[in-house]
Amino acid sequence: MKDQLTMQSTLLTTPSQYQNTSQELAMTIAQSADDRKGDNIVILRVGEVSYLADYFVIVTGFSRIQVRAIQTWIEQEVEKFCQRLPIRTSGKADSSWILQDYGDVMVHIMLPQERELYNLEAFWGHAEKLEFHSQQPQS
Repeated sequence: MKDQLTMQSTLLTTPSQYQNTSQELAMTIAQSADDRKGDNIVILRVGEVSYLADYFVIVTGFSRIQVRAIQTWIEQEVEKFCQRLPIRTSGKADSSWILQDYGDVMVHIMLPQERELYNLEAFWGHAEKLEFHSQQPQS
């Protein structure tokens, strides 16, 4: 019994472990979007400048069908590799801008017109931008 009381819990994480988990989730999301040919994938670390999330992943899809396909693939891959589902998903009916909220990571999948109009990168320009390199061949 005494050994059980002195053992550290595996359920508790330090802030740095939590940050790594959030970053790994953001990278998994970005890679999943890249798998479905999402374009101009940007990862912003917004946790230092906002309470909304730790990371934003912003992706362009070139049709409503592609935007939905990217959203669906992200959801499947994150469930498979991270055992997580989004808390909520909005915008699926119109599919010009789908938002997936994973709590610590928010995913914005947008048509080019919406991305240009709302310009989230400029709005969150003071957030740190993480490196992500597409695995898709450049044409």
